[in-house]
Amino acid sequence: MSNLLSPIIKPHEWLALKQTNLCVLVDARAGAGAKERYATNHLEGARHADLDSQLADIKPNAADGGRHPLPSLTQFAEVLTHLGITPNSHVVIYDDKNGANAAARFWWMLKSIGHKAVQVLDGGMDAAIKAGHPLSNQAATGKEQGAITKNALVQVPYLIQAWQLPMADIDEVDKATHDKNSLIIDVREAGRYNGEFEPIDLIAGHIPYAVNIPFSSNLDKEGYFLSPSELRVKYENALTDKQPEQVIVHCGSGVTACHTLLAMDYAGMAMPKLYVGSWSEWSRNDRPLITKTKD
Repeated sequence: MSNLLSPIIKPHEWLALKQTNLCVLVDARAGAGAKERYATNHLEGARHADLDSQLADIKPNAADGGRHPLPSLTQFAEVLTHLGITPNSHVVIYDDKNGANAAARFWWMLKSIGHKAVQVLDGGMDAAIKAGHPLSNQAATGKEQGAITKNALVQVPYLIQAWQLPMADIDEVDKATHDKNSLIIDVREAGRYNGEFEPIDLIAGHIPYAVNIPFSSNLDKEGYFLSPSELRVKYENALTDKQPEQVIVHCGSGVTACHTLLAMDYAGMAMPKLYVGSWSEWSRNDRPLITKTKD
C-alpha cells in the first residue's frame, strides 16, 4: 500500500471509527435512479457523489474519452468543496456493488490528487447495514450532511494541482498492443471480453492482446475483498516480471477498472496505469478489435 492507511475499511472498523473520528461518508451508488435511491435510503450521514455529473465529464460522443471521462481538475475541486471534503478529511466511500459501482473510481480520483485519508467500505452498503449502521431517508443537507462527522457541512475550497497516478491514453494503449513487454488487463466479465454479448457499448469484443482478469475475481463468495496476501499472489502471477509502468488496466468506461487498482493497492503493490477511455472509447475509434468468432 502507498501509505499506512489501508484502502479498505471493514464494516466493524467503520462502526468503531465513526464514533471517534471526524469522517466524511460518501454514497457513490450509480446507475439508473441512483439519486432517487439515495434519497429513499442511504447510510445515515452519507453525502451522495454522482458518477455521471460529478465524477465524470461526459461528452456528447463517447468516442471522445469514453463514457466516463475524468472531470477537469477545476470541476473535481468544485465537487469536493460541495461535498465538504477538505485535504484533511478522512473519507470513507461505499456503493452497492462491492466497490465497483463508483466507490473505487472516487477512491482512485482522490488518491490521484494526493488525498491521504480515503478508504472504501468492504462489502458496501449491505455489509454496513448488516453490521448495524443505521439508515436514513432524509435529504443530506445541513446537520444531516455531517451527522457522521458530528459537524455541520463545512465548504472550504479544495485546491488541486494535478492528477498524480499513472494513466494511459488511447495512443499509448495502441502502442502497447504491439509491445511484448506490455500487459493490458481487461477487467470486464468474461462474456463481454469474449464478445459474446455487450449490454452497453456498440461493439462486443476486446482490445488485441488484452488479457481478461474480471474485477469480480478480487472478491470472495461473500462479496468481500480477498486478503492482501491472496490478491498479491493473484496479481504477481498475472504480471509475471512486468513493472507497473508496463501494465495498463481498463474496463468499459474507466470505472470498474479502478476496482482492480484498488485491489492491487490493498495488496501492497504499486498501481499500474489506468486507461480511462477504456473499451467505450477504443471501440468507437477505428482501432483494431477482437470480436467473437462466428460459428
